[in-house]
Amino acid sequence: MARSNEPIWWSLFSAGGVVAAFFVPVTIVVTAIAVPAGWISDENLYLLLQQPLVRLYLFILISLPLFHWAHRFRYVVADLGFRGGGRLPEIVCYGTAILGTVLAACFLALG
Repeated sequence: MARSNEPIWWSLFSAGGVVAAFFVPVTIVVTAIAVPAGWISDENLYLLLQQPLVRLYLFILISLPLFHWAHRFRYVVADLGFRGGGRLPEIVCYGTAILGTVLAACFLALG
């Protein structure tokens, strides 16, 4: 039986779906409702964003849904009939997710 990297992509797909389902709504409530309503001040939000655990949370919130998107989009493209190009759709989708993850890590580490 040939070795495959599919379990890696499927695990990232699954983790991204869980993160998107559970943590994105909480983040939306905090940033789109609590701050404008005055429950959390801008200064407190800024101080919160300086904490390493919050930056790790944001990194996970950005990177895992990117892999969820990449895996889903790869198979949508295949289902739509774009089977040509060999590994091109796979490289573009997962490459974009990897690039987004690296950029998120850089911006969160520098910011």
